[in-house]
Order: sequence, then structure tokens, then C-alpha cells
Amino acid sequence: MADIEIVGLPQSAYVRVVRMACEEKGVPYKLRPVVPRSADAMELHPFGKIPSMRHGDITLFESKAITTYIDRMFGGPRLIPDDTVSAATVEQWISACTTTILPAMSRYVQCYFFPKGPGGQPDRDAIEAALPGVLQCLTVLDRAVAATGYLAGRQFTLADLYPLPVLAYLRALPEGCAAVEREKNLNSYFETHSQRASFRNTVPPPLQDLERVRAAIS
Repeated sequence: MADIEIVGLPQSAYVRVVRMACEEKGVPYKLRPVVPRSADAMELHPFGKIPSMRHGDITLFESKAITTYIDRMFGGPRLIPDDTVSAATVEQWISACTTTILPAMSRYVQCYFFPKGPGGQPDRDAIEAALPGVLQCLTVLDRAVAATGYLAGRQFTLADLYPLPVLAYLRALPEGCAAVEREKNLNSYFETHSQRASFRNTVPPPLQDLERVRAAIS
């Protein structure tokens, strides 16, 4: 069967999650950069979001479905444990990340990447409005990783892939960097896992055409 094709912009946190899953499993893949809500994106995702995936005759959309497929289809280290309780804990944290944590952090990040203030500067009111949600999520994550250094259990799992890309964005911004560094357990967690080959091999290129990728990290 052909290599997996991942469809979406590399700057998207969710696209990076899927790429990291392939890297962790040792699964060859090709990345096809596609802008959200474009005709190419709509072809595979009914709402034009990214990522989507092609693998031979199989097509999937949404990062969780894609990464579960990759984990079950291929050998290599399991990203979702076999035992019921551990698997449920992984699912719990993925759900928390996709429904609450990543959206809250992305609202803050977008204030800088897509500034809407006077003269094209970041909107300080929007930044201040987004920060409380970011701080709450960082505190939750800090407590979660304190015991073992992982989000779910005592090994690296699919749950750990989700916060890492957006934490990298936070650490590139003034308030975000200071906030992450205050959360000692979480800061150590990021420092450790950002050294993984899967993270280092998927660092996205700089954003060049901001208007075309406005929705990519959300």
C-alpha cells in the first residue's frame, strides 16, 4: 500500500500531531500542504478543516481518527495502550485538549500571529481577555504531568502529542513563555519531550502568507 499522505499546513498544531504520530510509529508519510476551507481541503473534510489523510483507498479526517488509524494499522510503539483504563485516560486527555485546552491557547496565540490592533499591532485587549483561559489550562496540565512526567500513565502516549505543538507556540510569545516557565512541572515536561525525534523532525517552517493560514492553528 502507498505511503500515508497527510493533507494540511505544517503550521497547524493538529497537522503536527498527526505527523508526530507517524514519526513515533516509524511510518513513512508525505505531507501535502493544503489551506483550510480551500477546494482541496473540502474534498476530504466536509467542513474544510485540516488535517485529512489518504492511505491507498482509505480517506479519513480529524486528527484523532487519523492517529488512531495509524496506531492500529502499523507496528511500533503503541500510542494508545491496550488496557481499558489506560486507554480511557488517554482518550480523556485528548478530549480535554481538543475541546478546551488547545482552543484556549490558540485564541491567545492568534492575537500575535494574526494581529488586529491599531497599525497591525497585537490587540492588547484581546490578549488580556485570552490570558486567563491560557493560565487555567497551563495549571491543569502542570498538575496532570506532575506525578509521572506524562499526561496519561507512565509512558509517552497519543495524549502527549496534543499539547506539545501549541506549547511550542506559547513559549515563543512573551506572556505565554513566562506562564509556561512558572509551571515548573509542565516546563520540565516540555523541555523533555521537545527533544524527542518526532517533535524535532516536525518543526514547521515560518509562517509567510498569514492570510492564507489564518485558520491553520485553531
